[in-house]
Amino acid sequence: MTSVLAPPPQGSDLKPVPGVPGVPYIGSTLAVMRDPIGMARKRYAEYGPVAWGWLLGQRMVTVHGPEAAEVVLVNRDKAFANGPAWSYFIGPFFNRGIMLLDFEEHLHHRRIMQQAFTRPRLRSYMDAMAPGIVKGVESWEPGQGFKVYDHIKKLTLDLAVDVFMGVELDDAERARVNGAFIDAVRAGTAYVRFPVPGLRWHKGLQARKVLEEFFYRHLPAKREGAGGDDLFSALCQAETDDGERFTDEDVVNHMIFALMAAHDTTTITLTTMAYYLAKYPEWQERLRERSLGLGKERPGFDDLDAFTGIDMVMKESMRLVTPVPALPRKVVRDTSILGFHVPAGTTVVVPMLSNHHMADWWTDPDEFDPGRFSPERREDKVHKYAWAPFGGGAHKCIGLHFAGMQVKTILHQMLLRYRWSVPARYEWPLDHTSLPSPKDGLPVRLDRLEQRT
Repeated sequence: MTSVLAPPPQGSDLKPVPGVPGVPYIGSTLAVMRDPIGMARKRYAEYGPVAWGWLLGQRMVTVHGPEAAEVVLVNRDKAFANGPAWSYFIGPFFNRGIMLLDFEEHLHHRRIMQQAFTRPRLRSYMDAMAPGIVKGVESWEPGQGFKVYDHIKKLTLDLAVDVFMGVELDDAERARVNGAFIDAVRAGTAYVRFPVPGLRWHKGLQARKVLEEFFYRHLPAKREGAGGDDLFSALCQAETDDGERFTDEDVVNHMIFALMAAHDTTTITLTTMAYYLAKYPEWQERLRERSLGLGKERPGFDDLDAFTGIDMVMKESMRLVTPVPALPRKVVRDTSILGFHVPAGTTVVVPMLSNHHMADWWTDPDEFDPGRFSPERREDKVHKYAWAPFGGGAHKCIGLHFAGMQVKTILHQMLLRYRWSVPARYEWPLDHTSLPSPKDGLPVRLDRLEQRT
């Protein structure tokens, strides 16, 4: 039965937000995790762009489409807060990361952190990554059943540790850190949201302790050093024109969050690209010819713009499988979205994954079609927020250029060395209980290419 979220103020011309609450606290949680795109389409067809229901223990308003996304993400009247919304999911595990801060405090931290993502810094990160990318990709063993997700996740974590931390870790400690990040991320969508030993929430809290100990142990050396080409050093030395710097606690909080963001989302993007390039070998060959034609095993920073095909495939992959599928916000004062009254205290969710699959804005939205991002078509230009996997407004991902640089560089090495394929009828089983990932690790047949002379 349809019900309204809250009556609008008397005398206003605002409409109440409609929806079907379902079972309190549970609502449509299980259905959304099974089929997020299908559920979003059903909700949009029944109730339009703004609707509410119970999800993950909260009364949530879901806003569909780029017009509603713009209202929330641009946040002109400062009615939507990032921190309280994300804290509900990942706050205990990624405490005071840049994404969990708001308004003036967020801008203050972002101004300092921006010093770690300048163009010269990106160049230095790329130079630092190059040997590890070549070594990591070259070490892959061809054959049937090669699990792309597992290998890319290991590679991106190794790169994040090397490039972001600038420290040497043995295999045991790398495995411990990787496991901690996995537990911390998965804890965010736990059904039982208090520390029962053995369950996700408890594992996430234990993981946070592991990560804090890890970063605090290495912090003194980074503070005392003259500065290096890694992010850890950059955050320790970063300073605004006014002389503002991060505290030790700030550095640790931002490093934990940045390391998670840097390897998890990049892993998802590269794995999705590998999946579709295996399903559509004509695109794989097209990109390979371009990479071989570049004539450089290790492209430089200025060569990245030449990877136009990789760029289109990357954008299409992030559209089809958005690494961060939903962006929550907490309403801190009564506001409106597209004429609907949304009271303070409400959690609002921008479902970027399903927004990227809306037929109102995309041609054949479920089809893999990188050409939609070509200069001739540019379907993403129909609206500023039609394609927004990095979010928008003040909270737009600060590392988006680093991510693109890393994705292009890694895929270039994969194309130079291997050809990969999947059976004709293979469809990967995506797990949506946290950030999207293939349940089977994406097994492919990996063949090494003969070196051209």
